Amino acid sequence: MVAGVASVLVLIGIVLLTQQFFRDPLPSRLQDGLTLAVSVLIESLPFVILGILLSVVIQVWVPPTVIERMLPKRAWARRAVLSLLGMLIPVCECGNVPFARGLMMRGLSVPDTLTFLIAAPIVNPIVILTTHQAFGWDDGILVARLVGGYLIANLIGWLYSRHPDPASLLTPRFREACDAVDADSRETRAYRSVRQMVVELRAIMPALVIGSAIAGAVQVLIPRDVLLAIGSDPILSIFAMIALALVVAICSNVDAFFALSFASAFTPGSIVAFLLVGPLIDVKMLALMRTTFRGRVLLGIVAVVIPAAFVIGTAVNLFA
Repeated sequence: MVAGVASVLVLIGIVLLTQQFFRDPLPSRLQDGLTLAVSVLIESLPFVILGILLSVVIQVWVPPTVIERMLPKRAWARRAVLSLLGMLIPVCECGNVPFARGLMMRGLSVPDTLTFLIAAPIVNPIVILTTHQAFGWDDGILVARLVGGYLIANLIGWLYSRHPDPASLLTPRFREACDAVDADSRETRAYRSVRQMVVELRAIMPALVIGSAIAGAVQVLIPRDVLLAIGSDPILSIFAMIALALVVAICSNVDAFFALSFASAFTPGSIVAFLLVGPLIDVKMLALMRTTFRGRVLLGIVAVVIPAAFVIGTAVNLFA
């Protein structure tokens, strides 16, 4: 919370120092930043609540052995199946974080959970439908997004499966929450459901609020004219859309329509990079994941997602 508030204050300071580079007056841009932050928060909140409800169901009402029986025994096959779990749970990245927390509290390993968490915001029916509605089959954008998201998720899952101590990748606070699950067998399921919902809300909501505030503040610092000026370059356009994806923080269920507004000025590969990076590592998603995973895990995920998105985007530009 302190780091998030400090980041917002620093961004406001940058706004004050860079007034001369913007056409709009400072009060208008500050109001725009607040509006954008609130819109991100309102757009995300229903999916967060849904994800928390699903998380509570998994933690309290579903026996652990049920999940284990449904998954293959081999690690690579288990991760491949978990990559497709989003097809059954069509919530955006905000709701997937609390749901993934519930999976880990019920015994799912860190690499397996990361595979689900990275794949689910892209490999789910709502995202498939909205991306097809926005782009159809043009330039292979839909196929590149789905295949790219699936491959990136499994790559991250495989990399972290090689870690000698996966439990050390979790924050101490989340490990304490895991230890508290089923700590008192005398509690009724209804009481445990309410208690666990409060725990999840206290963990997720501050991160969501701060992530939304940072997303709104950053957006007023990026002149859109600069982005449009480099949109036609096959390399620079990819970097520009990756940078935009990191800060815009739009729900993956609707981000295809936002990207469509740039399609006339930016290359197809840059659009694919935007659609891959945004759902996985935008500032809101990183803030939510930080409630569960240590900072070095987030750095590792960023270090995989951005180069992978760049490679996939470059391939799309070559063949589109």
